[in-house]
Amino acid sequence: MNRLSSFPRKREPSPLRRIWVSAFAGMTILMLSAPAFADSNLPPAQWANRQLPDARQEAAATRLMFEIRCLVCQGQSIADSDAEMAGDMRHLIRTRVAAGENPDAIRTWLVERYGNWISYQPPTAPIGWPLWLAPLLLLGAGLLLIRHRIARRRLK
Repeated sequence: MNRLSSFPRKREPSPLRRIWVSAFAGMTILMLSAPAFADSNLPPAQWANRQLPDARQEAAATRLMFEIRCLVCQGQSIADSDAEMAGDMRHLIRTRVAAGENPDAIRTWLVERYGNWISYQPPTAPIGWPLWLAPLLLLGAGLLLIRHRIARRRLK
């Protein structure tokens, strides 16, 4: 008996295994190609990347765009974002400012539509006060604890 015949022979994969492997390969290809299909074929909105002719209106629109958070990027303002949604929102803001609408009214409309989160300057409400007071209370409690331990150590 030669040494090669003592090794187990490679078995053919079962039909079920072949189906699973091909399904996994298909899903992998689909997942990797999905971002390519996510982009729109539509041209950008008219005022997404163009400035308004009136410098005063453009300044007001730009100021507002830096105060509104991009819904896609979430860490950038719509003025900084390259996302299509941010371009649509820039177009919306410029169109409304060009129509004579007040930037504060536009911000109010956006907050009503998307919630306080969209604004980098959310209004202060009593429900948010614990978030601002908790660190101060914890700092005060820590200082009292340190003071108490130092005083106890001096008495020993």
